[in-house]
Amino acid sequence: MTAAATGSFAGGGLFLSPGQPNPARGGAVLAFGLPRDGAATLRVFDLAGRLVRTLVEGDRPAGPGAAAWDGRDEGGRDAPAGVYFCRLERGRFGDPQTRARQVGGGVRFIVLLLAAVTLLGVWETARHRLTRRRIPLRVHVNGSRGKSSVTRLIAAGLQAGGIRTCAKTTGSAARFLHADGTETPVVRHGSPNIREQLGVFRQAAAEGAQALVLECMAVRPDLQRTCERDIVNSTLGVITNVRSDHLEVQGPRLEDVARSLSQTVPARATLFTAEDVFAGDLAEAARRRGSACRVADPATVTPADLAPFRYVEFAENVALALDVCVAAGVDRRRALEGMWGVRPDVGALERLRVADPAGELVFANAFAANDPESTARIWRTLGLDAPGSRSVILFNNRADRMRRARDLAPLLGTSMKADHYVLIGQGTSQLADMMRAVPRERIVDLGGAGAAEIWTRTAALCGPGATVVGIGNIGGIGMDVLALLREREVRP
Repeated sequence: MTAAATGSFAGGGLFLSPGQPNPARGGAVLAFGLPRDGAATLRVFDLAGRLVRTLVEGDRPAGPGAAAWDGRDEGGRDAPAGVYFCRLERGRFGDPQTRARQVGGGVRFIVLLLAAVTLLGVWETARHRLTRRRIPLRVHVNGSRGKSSVTRLIAAGLQAGGIRTCAKTTGSAARFLHADGTETPVVRHGSPNIREQLGVFRQAAAEGAQALVLECMAVRPDLQRTCERDIVNSTLGVITNVRSDHLEVQGPRLEDVARSLSQTVPARATLFTAEDVFAGDLAEAARRRGSACRVADPATVTPADLAPFRYVEFAENVALALDVCVAAGVDRRRALEGMWGVRPDVGALERLRVADPAGELVFANAFAANDPESTARIWRTLGLDAPGSRSVILFNNRADRMRRARDLAPLLGTSMKADHYVLIGQGTSQLADMMRAVPRERIVDLGGAGAAEIWTRTAALCGPGATVVGIGNIGGIGMDVLALLREREVRP
């Protein structure tokens, strides 16, 4: 059978009619228009979608082009009469000149984009430096433990001395402390980012602050360095202490943690610290930056100085904050009196008297003390290491903080012996396996439970005079439990 190709390349329709001479032997030829230049592929398909013939494939020279189908398939046989479809595909690029124009345009766009980003960065840096100059006293607080508490203490002491002060804490419940004494939560859209400190500076400058006390929000050493040198440029630096926390980033050794924290040592200023073991390392880091280093003495803070606080505060935190305030020109006694009225951070150590059907219970909030040394110290401060003391440990675990669980687990059943151990949060079964010194019958696994159920089950374990101590992590269910207990707190 011979066939002639008739029809048009409009959407790809093509009809072969029987009884006509084959185009290859002088019959009619149907031509398909091709792009003027560049790569192109033209194929013929039958109604079932099977490929019948490839007419054109590959690069073509510049200028108009055409292709004709002679009515034969890939094997050279006459195609049966019927309807066929053609599909034309352009290549991604045309001839060398076209490709050069396209690539050149892309390069110009990238160059312009990079230039715009660079100019934006230069403008933002210049604006921040101008804003920073409006705040003459800048205190950058870093360290392993107690950063939020020390930030609040310093801010309160400076305010009491007549210095208009703003401050910002970070962590699970970041807060901005306004110059008028009020505070608001820091609203974040996404994960925490050190760039939010730029906005804190602008807010403080807008409120006419003479001083800004900032808790360092970076964990990685390189970001700590960026915070100090590019953002804060502190006039007074603070490193509270060196503890075994965030070892996966700052460790593995305590010497490495000290080196990491020293990235926020100010230049040509004064560094204050309450650290004793690594005080020499911090002093050497300060010397390299042209700064002095002063080590706070907790012995200068008496029990009478601590008694008026509404929560459990540590002598070294108060001594450290007082040293900073005195260096800023504030009378020591006036600064201390201002600190007595400070609102405790959500992670501060507190004793809450909680109403319960079984009787009034005591809850000690030590959730935020999440390194072994600080946690064990709080246990001793509460007097729970004394013979005959009764206690229940409420351990809030997080799946992303299993290193912390491994560090704290050896304390349980050894230096911290409780009547019962209630495990909440995530990864509680793994945590139970780590508690090798604790008999299984003393462990209550409430992983995944809500705050109300947790407290009901925990309170049922408590006998007269027992203290419930929350440890591990304050984030997640820890915050929910704390909020519930604050609602049930019995106030004097």
